[in-house]
Amino acid sequence: MASGGLQLLGFVLAFLGWIGIIISTAMPQWKMASYAGDNIVTAQALYEGLWMSCAMQSTGQIQCKVYDSLLKLESSLQATRALMVASILLGLVAVFVAVTGMKCMKCMEDDQVKKMRMAVFGGVIFIISGLAALVATSWYGNRVARAFYDPFTPVNTRFEFGSALFIGWAAASLAILGGSFLCCSCPRRETSYPPTRGYPKNASSTGKDYV
Repeated sequence: MASGGLQLLGFVLAFLGWIGIIISTAMPQWKMASYAGDNIVTAQALYEGLWMSCAMQSTGQIQCKVYDSLLKLESSLQATRALMVASILLGLVAVFVAVTGMKCMKCMEDDQVKKMRMAVFGGVIFIISGLAALVATSWYGNRVARAFYDPFTPVNTRFEFGSALFIGWAAASLAILGGSFLCCSCPRRETSYPPTRGYPKNASSTGKDYV
């Protein structure tokens, strides 16, 4: 029962992490314009994401523009996109594999060892998915931080971390943690002992042998 609860907890955490990775990928707030300089502009807020850039006016109106061409984007941004999409696809595969191996499901009930191995395999895929998202968000965040502290970057073009980065970091951590819990449900190897040989029972003698 304890392993079943740990398995369910791991799946829930990993699934929530996978949903968070999807939300982080779709959000345009990967980096937001910084107004730390002398010229503070409050008329609008600028955001940039993996797929579009947005500007929010002081009235609350948001205007977004999708990036025109994939070939015009920076190679680092293209790599971040690829890692996040790969993380989402791996998470989708991990969901189906882990569900098959869950104890509460009716699939593969005749072979519990294979069923538990499917849950462990799903956990491993969740960990890989979380690592891909963690690498993508950390890489993007490192680029934002380096550009912010670069003295050659104009003050009015500096950006800070957006909310999508924080969501991505939290989601990747949940996916890795949940996948680790699923891996803890690995079936233990039972020591096999040779079958004991039973001694033949002596036939009960009646005391008289008839010819």
